[in-house]
Amino acid sequence: MKTQTQTGKFTGRLYESSKDIWEQSHRHPFLEELKAGTLDPAKFIYYLKQDYVYLIDYARMFAYGSIKANDLLTMGKFSELCHSILNVEMGLHRQYAERFGVSREELESAEPSPTTIAYTKYLLDVAAHGSLAEVAAAVLPCMWSYREIGVLFADVPGALDHPLYRDWILMYSSEEFGELTDWCIGIMDQLAEGLPEPELVKLEQHFIMASKLEYMFWDMAYREEEWPV
Repeated sequence: MKTQTQTGKFTGRLYESSKDIWEQSHRHPFLEELKAGTLDPAKFIYYLKQDYVYLIDYARMFAYGSIKANDLLTMGKFSELCHSILNVEMGLHRQYAERFGVSREELESAEPSPTTIAYTKYLLDVAAHGSLAEVAAAVLPCMWSYREIGVLFADVPGALDHPLYRDWILMYSSEEFGELTDWCIGIMDQLAEGLPEPELVKLEQHFIMASKLEYMFWDMAYREEEWPV
């Protein structure tokens, strides 16, 4: 798969800065077992519930992007992405969860775990106080890493044979999801162009932190993390 590391643009720098974190995510037992079709369905159900909660605040990030945009085209695209999460991706989550015996009511009543709260509140803090470029840097690791995982897994012999997990891989390896990811990569490069180094460092820090939180999300799901008594 071609990555932005080949372009020499700012997103290439971001990718390189978090490459080790992403590789650790790829090697995490949650994803290794999902790829092999051996993941305990209980762990995946836990993940689905927490991811549903996460997506609500992730959609808010794109709403912030629309608010902070300086032109109608960018405003419209961020609005489109917000709509896509709320009305397409979350709809697919609900349909998918039903196959595991999880109702919409169970998804919507799920209590966020400590890690989910840490991740979403970090994102929303960046969105509330930061620039549009900071919003883009914070949301990009989720979409970009999922696309990379989906594309890599789709090429693994046997990964698409599992009757339940195959659809998850197909969703994130799809051309439609890839196009959305490419737009987010492109707008990140556009927003970073011409910024002074201290601003670029701040964007890089957000990207790295969100990448670390992505790893923690996989780990949380594998452990089925609970609040301490």
